[in-house]
Amino acid sequence: MLENKKSLMKKSGLNGYNIVSIMLILTALVTGYIFGGFQQKESAESHEHGTEDSAKIQIWTCSMDPQIRQTKPGKCPICGMDLILATDMEYGENEKDTTGRSEIALSPRAQRLAEIQVSPVKRRAVSIKIRLFGKIDYDETRISYISAWVSGRLDRLFVDYTGKLIKKGDPLVSIYSPELLTSQAELIQAIKTAKDISKSKVSSIKKTAWQTVEAAREKLSLSGLTKKQIEKIEKSDKPADHVTIYAPMSGIVIQKNAVEGMYVSTGTKIYTIADLSYVWMKMDAYESDMPWLFVGQEVKLEVEACPGEIFNGRISFIDPFFNELTRVVKVRVGLSNHNRKLKPGMFVSAMVLAPLSEKGKAISASTESTSTEKAKLPLVIPASAPLVTGKRAVVYIKVPGNKGIFEGREIVLGPKAGDYYVVHKGLKEGEYVVTNGNFKIDSAMQIMAKPSMMAAETGKGGG
Repeated sequence: MLENKKSLMKKSGLNGYNIVSIMLILTALVTGYIFGGFQQKESAESHEHGTEDSAKIQIWTCSMDPQIRQTKPGKCPICGMDLILATDMEYGENEKDTTGRSEIALSPRAQRLAEIQVSPVKRRAVSIKIRLFGKIDYDETRISYISAWVSGRLDRLFVDYTGKLIKKGDPLVSIYSPELLTSQAELIQAIKTAKDISKSKVSSIKKTAWQTVEAAREKLSLSGLTKKQIEKIEKSDKPADHVTIYAPMSGIVIQKNAVEGMYVSTGTKIYTIADLSYVWMKMDAYESDMPWLFVGQEVKLEVEACPGEIFNGRISFIDPFFNELTRVVKVRVGLSNHNRKLKPGMFVSAMVLAPLSEKGKAISASTESTSTEKAKLPLVIPASAPLVTGKRAVVYIKVPGNKGIFEGREIVLGPKAGDYYVVHKGLKEGEYVVTNGNFKIDSAMQIMAKPSMMAAETGKGGG
């Protein structure tokens, strides 16, 4: 049998060396299969652990666009704001949320990321600034017309162009008038008669004579002659054929209606003179400006012709009529102009400050109980604090005694005065309102599935 085995091995070409090699190969295949199974199991376990680790990956979101979810920090692709950690929106990751529906808890890091800033609610003096525009105009009470007091011929014009500055008492025209000749002759004759009967013993006759003289003087005075001119006529025995008319006031000739050689009748307009030492500023005020304007209010004015120079005046008149076409009311300010820098027609811009009372109304000299109104300052908050949505306004306040807790509250606002809003209802003095980051807080409320304070049904009123 041994010989048969040997012969079989010889026929198959196998020897002892080949058999050992085959056995080693089979052993290696079995070992690889066993260890390969362990490696696959270990890889599966590692994959499972990796899944658990991936579940702990931090999620970064945008406070303004909470639908943005990224696994790394960066900028929001919609609004460009810095992304914040979604888990950081809560005060504590492992703490139970005990805040109300209108409250939110933010960790110190979340407050820094959202750039939260607060400001106290306090009383302070504030004023509404009103910008008005208009132009300079003549003072209507300082315009005079130089007209012919008697009929005659204008033989000379001492002022022969518009825009000329004249002073009171300067000669204007030289007129030839038959009426003035007659009036002069009457005066001269009355004086002679009074002197002739001055030696009379009848007092009534002397009195009547001198009354006639006074009447003649009055007639010449009403014809435009000055007292000196009348005295000169009394000293002479011959009436003057030409009489000079003098300016009754100082000012600028803004209109000339006559020329030399022109015949005029009584009442004919010769010159128009305006006194520019005092001018009016006529400005337009809209309906929304009317509650803050009152007579006597101080106004600061600027004109382009005087850069850097401020003119101070006071409102002297508010037109009782409203212009339906332009939707404005005329407001007038009187202003001294002795140096004549201000010229009619110039455009002017004005700034009016209206101080507010506790109730948010303008304090004027006519306000009842003025001293009491001025003593009570209005309650105000910075203009950046409220989130205004139509007729509603909401703020976020820092809850006292609770670190990192912010509460949304609906308030009632008054007028806006510069950088502040007057508060009528909803806040108390000493509370702290969020002035920066309030939009981010409201977005965080939505991220945490809490109602937004911007929605009317979720607004929560306060004291």
